[in-house]
Formats: sequence, structure tokens, C-alpha cells
Amino acid sequence: MFERLETAPSDPILGLTEAFNHDPRPDKINLGVGVYKDENGKTPIMASVKKAEAELLKRETTKNYLGMAGLPELGVCVQKLVFGSDHPIIAAKRACSAQTPGGTGGLRVAGDFIKTRLPSTKIWVSQPTWPNHNGIFKAAGLEVGTYPYYDAAGKGLDFSGMIKALEQVAAGEAVLFHASCHNPSGVDPTAEQWEQLAELAARKKWLPLVDFAYQGLGDGLEEDAVGVRALAARVPEMLIVSSFSKNFGLYNERIGALTVVAADPAAANKAFGHIKIVIRTIYSNPPAHGAGIVTTVLQDTALNKLWVDEVAAMRNRINGMRHLFVDTLKTKGVRQDFDFITNQRGMFSFSGLNDEQVQTLRDKYGIYIVGGGRINVAGMTTSNMDRLCTAIAEVLAG
Repeated sequence: MFERLETAPSDPILGLTEAFNHDPRPDKINLGVGVYKDENGKTPIMASVKKAEAELLKRETTKNYLGMAGLPELGVCVQKLVFGSDHPIIAAKRACSAQTPGGTGGLRVAGDFIKTRLPSTKIWVSQPTWPNHNGIFKAAGLEVGTYPYYDAAGKGLDFSGMIKALEQVAAGEAVLFHASCHNPSGVDPTAEQWEQLAELAARKKWLPLVDFAYQGLGDGLEEDAVGVRALAARVPEMLIVSSFSKNFGLYNERIGALTVVAADPAAANKAFGHIKIVIRTIYSNPPAHGAGIVTTVLQDTALNKLWVDEVAAMRNRINGMRHLFVDTLKTKGVRQDFDFITNQRGMFSFSGLNDEQVQTLRDKYGIYIVGGGRINVAGMTTSNMDRLCTAIAEVLAG
């Protein structure tokens, strides 16, 4: 039976990394996979994480299973991070949070929950979106629709098109939002636009599912939560998926969370019971180590301050690379306007490079960029910037 299978296609992002790893050129540059790199091109372990791990080793006494919902203390920390420590939703006990294997695991649990427990089996995602969103939700059995998001000509948000499309979404259907640092465009709604989206969600009675993968890497930990908090203030029910891969650098620990918000504690607990049943049938129990790290950092005053400072340093480096990239292109004589990149936020940017140019950069220069021109700004450094911009200038010149 296996011999009759067709060859599986490579993942558009992880497959690119495999090709990069097999490229023998010493000066190759990987701007594809969404992993933070420091100025030396390395993905470091944060100091706050190392200190938390040392503390965990001191007090660890068992390797027993966690419960289906994971470490209870993590849920408390996640809600404070997402909503703010004194938010009415927390005080009213309207939210329950389950630990998940990364944001990806949280999205799959949410997809299965929507498919098997709710009246509607359709979810709407932005066009474009992270490619794996489509795969995750289709694997869960959901019908996936799209709404306009990125204005390629104006290099910004197509807000009018977005609103017009979402007006047509039926009550009970789910709508996925990127809370901040939209992947792949780097373009986010303004605070005022989030208020309009929240009003629309409440009026149309569809279910927001918020993918919160990059909290702190846009404008700040509080600032990046403006969208999810606008929705939380208006809608009685929503789902929020958090990831700690990026803002804690815990890529290989696979630590995330799914938070369900309901109109009252009874409804929240009822929904959470079904979330746990979904978890039981997928992976049963989440891993403990990453959850222990995040909880330790967020509960310890000194470690929390250190972590906040480290997130700020990452954010500032990424934003600095945006400006250096645009300035360096200008010094290379590039006439095409790339200033829009400095207005985008987070690790990713739509560069405006077409597929042919992306392929040339890979084949001729060893510069790896995802098809469609999405670049990982966090992969840029001061040491590779000159070569990168020289190559792009040559490709643009034809």
C-alpha cells in the first residue's frame, strides 16, 4: 500500500530550511523559517529561561503526567499576560486556559473543538495567512474561507475590503485573527480598527479565534494585546491561542496555550470540559518542562523583569534591522520604495519581491526567502546586510 502513495510535497517553509541546510555555500542566508536570530546569527537561550531551568531542576521531584489541561499555574499566568492582571474576565472567572504543544497544537485543539462541538463548521482566515493555518483547520475537518487583508499595491491593510467581507460571515462561524505581528505581512490593524472589528464581531455574532504568537515582538507586551482586549470587551465568547516559541525562545519545548472565554463561569467550564476531551484524543497530556519555564519566569518578580527586558531587546533589534535594511537598499541605488517595511511589525515582512526574484536570490546568491516574498527580518544581521542588499539590488536591476 505504501508503494502506491504519491511523493508528499515539501512544506513551503520547513522544506526551504531543509534546502538551506544542504546548501554548501558558506555565505548563504536563511530568511525563511520564522526563528529569531541574534546579531551573531544564532538562536540564543534567553537568560531568564536559563535561570528558570536551574530553579526547576532544584525543586523537581517527579516526572509524572500533567493533567489533560497541563500545569494549572500556567493558565493563570497566560490569562494575566493576555488580558492584563486586573481584567474583568479574570475576576469573573469567565476564562479557562489549557496548556498545548505550542501554538500549532492549540490551533488544532481549537479546530477540532469548533468542528465537533459547535453548530458551524466553517472558519475564515485572512488572505494571506500563515500557510499552516489552512492545513491545520482542513485537517480538523473545517471548511476554510478567506477574507481580504493585505493590499499589495498600497503595501498596507485592506481594511475596507476586510470589513465588507466580514459583514457577510454568518452568526456562529469562526473568524481567525492574528493578534499582532501578522504573519506573513507584518501589517496590523490600528487600535481604532480593532474597535471596529470588535463591534462587528459582537453585532454579527461570529466566534473570534485569535492567534497570539508574537506578543511583545511588535510594539510591546501590553501594546500587542490591544486587539484581543478590544474583542474581549465586546464579545461574550472567543478562543485565544498563545505561543511561547518566539517571545521565550522556546521553539523546541513546544509550549503554548488555548484560552476559552465564555459569557459566565458555568459556560466557560462546560466548554473547557469539551476542550479537555479533545486534548485527550489528540495527545492526552502536554509536556511539562516548557510550561514550568514559562510559569517560573512569569511568577518570579526578578525573572519576569529580566524577561521583559530581553523581549524588548529582541523587539528593538528586529525594528532596527527593518530600518537598516531600507537604508542599505537606498545606498545600493535601489529606486524602488521599501519604506513600508519600517512601518510593519514583528518578525516578518512582505518584501514585494516576486517569485522569480525569490528563486534567483536562492539559486544565484544562496539567499533563502519563502515564495511570495515573505522575509524573516529577524534573520538579518549587520554582518549579512550588505551582501543581502547587494544581491537584492542586482536582482531588481535585472
